[in-house]
Amino acid sequence: MKVQKAIIAAAGLGTRFLPQTKAMPKEILPIVDKPVIQIVVEQLVASGVTDIIIVTGYSKRSLEDHFDRSEELEQALEAKGKHELAKQIRDVAEMANFIYLRQKGEPKGNARPVLNARHLLRPDEPFFVVFPDDFFRCETPYPQQLVEAYEKTGSSVISLFSARPEDAERLGMVKTGEQLDERTHRLAGLVEKPGAENTPSLFASVGSFLLTPDIWPYLENLQPGVGGELVLADAISQMAQEKTVYGKVIEGTWHDTGSKAGYLQAIVDHALVDPVLGDDFRKYLHQRLQND
Repeated sequence: MKVQKAIIAAAGLGTRFLPQTKAMPKEILPIVDKPVIQIVVEQLVASGVTDIIIVTGYSKRSLEDHFDRSEELEQALEAKGKHELAKQIRDVAEMANFIYLRQKGEPKGNARPVLNARHLLRPDEPFFVVFPDDFFRCETPYPQQLVEAYEKTGSSVISLFSARPEDAERLGMVKTGEQLDERTHRLAGLVEKPGAENTPSLFASVGSFLLTPDIWPYLENLQPGVGGELVLADAISQMAQEKTVYGKVIEGTWHDTGSKAGYLQAIVDHALVDPVLGDDFRKYLHQRLQND
């Protein structure tokens, strides 16, 4: 079955970026000239997704505005002869069908948006769950890389990247089983922030998942985990004990814009590869670092 729906968990408060995120959702923070969430949506659409379910909280109305038509702006751009820019603005709203839900229920956690959106999915339907503050910059869209593994296995697939030992202090690390191919491993479990000495591998789980309906019983019976919240990784780890779940090591560069340092790195990385900005920006950085 084709994977055509994706749930984006966008209800977080973005406290790491206060006071900026008091009025602007963290998902709208720009990577040069494009909001982080738009980069994520574009990757999903390029992978065959037609329906984007965005689970939000209060003060997230600007997310809806961003993916809506702005006819006044389009007309103003057209009147000034900026036809290509007007088309870009229009295309943002027409990329997919956008559905918005307010997160409800206690306890909260990154599994709560998935439960909130369940009624919008068919009982037999596979779907994506993605977090809007991390993504991969890659030639083949990272959701498509998950789809390729799913089409081979028929099982849930989560995204992985090759981490450093010190990353195990802040990321969920996976315990791997048999290897399907060079980049695809069967999961034996997920361990949240085990630390360098206790990590079961150097593969980290990051915020994109292709889940089959097998996940629902584990989400329904999920108990609060770290911080008293419902943690999606806990449900996936439980499922991996009884069902087949795979991890796909994504070919690309992973960016975590949920931290200030990661956000700055993502901006620099994208500016360096930008066909218009890249050369001048690279020269500036070189001169700036030489003068330090």
